[in-house]
Amino acid sequence: MADSDSNPAAAATERMRAAGSAMTEQGSQLGLTILSQAEANTQEAFRAMREAAQASDINEVMRIQSDYLRDQGARSMSQAREVSELIAQFGRNAIGQMTGRG
Repeated sequence: MADSDSNPAAAATERMRAAGSAMTEQGSQLGLTILSQAEANTQEAFRAMREAAQASDINEVMRIQSDYLRDQGARSMSQAREVSELIAQFGRNAIGQMTGRG
């Protein structure tokens, strides 16, 4: 009987293999999330630059810049929260996999 239920070493090896696979998948998800956020930030920056380039006076440019900075601050906080949640879930899943609870 060399199955993982009666062989602690085999069970530990299987848990490590599953954890490695899950970590790779979650790492890819994290990378894609960060790329999506960077893309959204770039699109918003170019949108604001286009709008500023078409502004009729300096007051309008300043309003556009102020709006962009305010919105970018809110976007950054939201994005940081999203990445933090992914990283926390990544850690919880890794621990769960290694302890056999995942």
